[in-house]
Amino acid sequence: MVEAGTQTPIVQVRGLVNRFGSHVVHDGLDLDIRKGEILGVVGGSGTGKSVLLRSIVGLQPPAAGSIFIFGQDLLALPPERRTHIERRFGVMFQSGALFSSLTVIENVAVPLMEQAGLARPQAEALARSKIGLAGLPAEAGSQYPSSLSGGMVKRAALARALALDPDILFLDEPTAGLDPIGAGAFDRLIMTLRDALGLTVFLVTHDLDTLYASCDRVAVLSRKKVLAADTLERVEAIDDPWIREYFHGPRGRAAYRAAESRSAK
Repeated sequence: MVEAGTQTPIVQVRGLVNRFGSHVVHDGLDLDIRKGEILGVVGGSGTGKSVLLRSIVGLQPPAAGSIFIFGQDLLALPPERRTHIERRFGVMFQSGALFSSLTVIENVAVPLMEQAGLARPQAEALARSKIGLAGLPAEAGSQYPSSLSGGMVKRAALARALALDPDILFLDEPTAGLDPIGAGAFDRLIMTLRDALGLTVFLVTHDLDTLYASCDRVAVLSRKKVLAADTLERVEAIDDPWIREYFHGPRGRAAYRAAESRSAK
């Protein structure tokens, strides 16, 4: 794992404001994402975890604030330069967001054809390698999303997120709906990919096991800002009602014990 405090921020969010009508979701939110880390983002319902992800990747224009990525102010860039930076993102949405009318190979090939300009044969050849990288069997490539299990849909969506060899991987609830064995396997896969490909990972999750198994730091969203962004040990020690309930309740204690058991092996 990457040690907190040792890595250069690859993303810097400053003074972010997101609102929908009169409802303010973020108000002056600041956050750094460090190169090479897996950052877990948690918070209660309505704290805007997915909205924050969408703001960083350019899908949700904020009302105010700045987002510096690779040292450049994403919101101030002209469209062409902004698109060039956004191609360095890989995004996996909670539902998978696969095209139901396309096979897995075709789904993964779409960004390779549309954004990288590859011909279909080249795109599909590369898609096969990404499918393998995501831990899917080769035969899954010819299947449609409706015939896949929930875990396979997640991996197919991950393969598509990896299609353009991103520098930053954004994952929205990647283990939601998976059984504990499948979720644990997915956590290990993300750590392996981070180490093998040098990825930086921004991970929105409710899964305490994922936080303890794979995250270098945890950012807690609360009261329209980032309440804390630090190692699990330091975040757990913060005297805050939501943090106490989340990390020190029955599920939090069980996840901690499971992590301790894994580290002792």
